[in-house]
Amino acid sequence: MIQFDQQALRDCIKDAIREELNLFISTVRKTANSPIQQAEKLLTKREMADELDISLVSLTEWMKQGRIPYMRMGKRIYFKKNEVVASMAGFNQNKGGK
Repeated sequence: MIQFDQQALRDCIKDAIREELNLFISTVRKTANSPIQQAEKLLTKREMADELDISLVSLTEWMKQGRIPYMRMGKRIYFKKNEVVASMAGFNQNKGGK
């Protein structure tokens, strides 16, 4: 059996923890710098209406009609711009026109 004095055991544990933390930090940094993994900013109803250049009433109607995706967090409503734009890409194509 291997015996350590207290200081040697502390040093061994510190080194092991330091190594694991460095690996974890480097993994987090790589993930955070990846454009795919970056968190998209959530937009409020006002911000989304401004982005689409429509009124809050129109935005609310589109939500009720299921035309645009949104998410609830508690009593608040948020949007991901890329999801809304993607859902609207086919919106005008389906309507037809004169």
